[in-house]
Amino acid sequence: MNRRAFLASMPVAAWAAAAPGELHWLTLREAAEGIRRRRLSCVELVRASLDRIERLERRLNAFITVTGEEALARARELDRELGRGRRRGPLHGIPIALKDLFDTAGVRTTAASAHFADRVPERDAAVVARLKEAGAVIVGKLNMDEFAYSFTSETSRWGPMENPWKSGYSPGGSSGGSAAAVAAGLCYGALGSDTGGSIRLPAALCGIAGFKPTYGALPGEGIVPLAWSLDHPGPMCRAAGDLRLMLEAMGLKLGPAARPMKSLRIGIPRAVYFEGLESETAAAIEEAIRALDRLTAGTREVRLPPLAISPELDSLPALYGTIITAEAYTFHEEMLARHPERYHPATRETIKLGAAVSTTAYIRARREMEALRRNAATLFAEVDLLALPSAPGPAFPLGSRPGLVYLRNLAPWNLYGLPAVSVPCGFTRDGLPFGLQLVGPAGGDATVLEAAEAYQRATSWHARHPEL
Repeated sequence: MNRRAFLASMPVAAWAAAAPGELHWLTLREAAEGIRRRRLSCVELVRASLDRIERLERRLNAFITVTGEEALARARELDRELGRGRRRGPLHGIPIALKDLFDTAGVRTTAASAHFADRVPERDAAVVARLKEAGAVIVGKLNMDEFAYSFTSETSRWGPMENPWKSGYSPGGSSGGSAAAVAAGLCYGALGSDTGGSIRLPAALCGIAGFKPTYGALPGEGIVPLAWSLDHPGPMCRAAGDLRLMLEAMGLKLGPAARPMKSLRIGIPRAVYFEGLESETAAAIEEAIRALDRLTAGTREVRLPPLAISPELDSLPALYGTIITAEAYTFHEEMLARHPERYHPATRETIKLGAAVSTTAYIRARREMEALRRNAATLFAEVDLLALPSAPGPAFPLGSRPGLVYLRNLAPWNLYGLPAVSVPCGFTRDGLPFGLQLVGPAGGDATVLEAAEAYQRATSWHARHPEL
C-alpha cells in the first residue's frame, strides 16, 4: 500500500497518533485533504513544519527569517474558522514559505542583501496577499542569491544554501532556499521568482516541481525586481499537482487543459538544448522522452529558430543579456553609487555590466524581444509542447564556479515569456536529481501543468525524499 492509500485508510484517531513524524512528507494536496476531512489541524501542520525547520535549518540555511509565533497564531485562527464551518479552500492552514524578495507587511524583506537588511514593508506583495486570503500560513522568508542575480546560492548576505540531497552541493539559484526548503520537507510549497531559470534550475537540482507561468499571468506588485521585462513569480512544490493549487490561489484561472493528454504532440529541440549533456543526465532525459511518447500522441524532433549568443554572458541569448543587465543596472544604479561595499563582490561585478548598455541598444533589444513574444506561436506550429533538459547536469559543488550553460535551456523561455515547468526525471548514481522541462505556448499554462502531472502519475521520481 502506498503512503497516500495508507493515510487515507487510517481512522481519525490513528492519523493523529501516527502521522506527526511523517507529516512533513505529505504533499500539499494530501495535507489539504487531511484538513478538509478534519484528520489534521492547521496547528499540527504548522508545528510539523516549524519542528522540521528547527532540526534542519542549521545544515541547509534555507531561511533568512522564520515567523514561528505569527504562523502558530494564524494557524489557531484558521482552526477556529474551521470550527465555525468556514474553509477558505485547499490552502487553508497549509504552511508556505516565501523567497525573501516578496514583500510581507511587518516582516523584513531583504532580497538577501545588506542594502535591505532592515527593510520592513508596510504591505504584502499582491501574490502574498492572495495566498493569505486563501488560507496559507507563512512560516518564513527564504534565503536566495542576493537580489536574485546569480544561480549558485552562494551570494546571499546570510551565507550559502545547501542542497538537501548532498552536503556541500548547491541547490541552484536564485531561489535556492525555496527549493531546499520544499525538498527537505520544511514547508509544503514555496514562492520563487524566475528571471532566467531561478525557479526551474533549483527545482531540477533539488528534485521538486517548479513552474514559471506565462509572463504577466501573476501580478508583480511588491516583488523586488531583477529585470522587470523578464521576471516571473511562481510556485515550487514536491508534486506537480500541488503547483496548480498554489497558482489558482494566487488568481491564475487555469481550468482544464485545452486538449487531452493523449492528443498532445511533443517537440524535442535537440539542436543546442541537448548539446554537451552530462552522460547520466542524457540517459535520464531520453528515458523521460520515451515515457512522454507513450503518454501522448508522440514525440518528434523540431528545430527552433536560433538565438544569437551574448559575447559577455556565454551560453545565453544576446537579447537576454542586454535586457537583464540594463534593467538590473537601472534598479541598482543609485545604491551601487552610494554603497558599493554592501553588495557581495560577485553581485556588484555583474550589476556593473549594465553600465555599458546604451539606450539605443536597450530599446532595440526590447523591440526584438516583443517581436519574439508576438511570434512565439510559430514555435508550436507542429507540436503542442516542447520537452528538453532543465539543466545539462546535476547539482554542482559549492565553490565550483559552474558556467552559465546551466541557464542555457532556461533563459530563452523568459525572453519568449512562455509557461515552463521542471519536474524530476531521475537521479545520478550518487543520488542527485535531474530535471525534465516542459514548455508551452503563451496562455498554455494548464496544458503544461497537465502534462507534468500526467508524467508524474506514470513515474515515481517525485516521490523520493532526501535522507535527512
